[in-house]
Amino acid sequence: MITPDFVRTMAGYNRWQNENIYGAAGTLSDAQRKENRGAFFGSIHGTLNHLLWGDQMWMSRFAGTPKPKVPGIPGSEAMYEDWIGLKRERWAFDTVISAWAEKLDENWLSGDLTWFSAAIGREVTKPRRLLVTHLFNHQTHHRGQVHCMLTQCGVQPGATDLPFQPVS
Repeated sequence: MITPDFVRTMAGYNRWQNENIYGAAGTLSDAQRKENRGAFFGSIHGTLNHLLWGDQMWMSRFAGTPKPKVPGIPGSEAMYEDWIGLKRERWAFDTVISAWAEKLDENWLSGDLTWFSAAIGREVTKPRRLLVTHLFNHQTHHRGQVHCMLTQCGVQPGATDLPFQPVS
């Protein structure tokens, strides 16, 4: 069972890994970041856009933050066309996730969340603990895809293992 402390740990891990991945991706040219590499969202840039989109969508459900500027998964890979804008939004939103995690309590985690899922076209109710776990799992999944694409470009991101996360 996840706890508020676990959520705070994972919010810190999210920030650390985004800094790692964006730092490595920043060494590539814009054309290299946007080159279709056969990933589900095409490119490094597209996958990072989708990842931000997913975080914004889940946090809109969890904390009432604004929904992403693109309404659905289709098009999420093109949410921010320019690298600087994407990075700026990523850093700002990591602050939103961390602030939410800091205030999170056991009572909120133990409830359910009901939302309309456009992906499956119906209303869904699930335990919040499961959905918060999904938020962090989704991040790790797509950052793993980006890590692979970066490695294929000859760029080696830093450590990704949770035990090596710097203590803040």
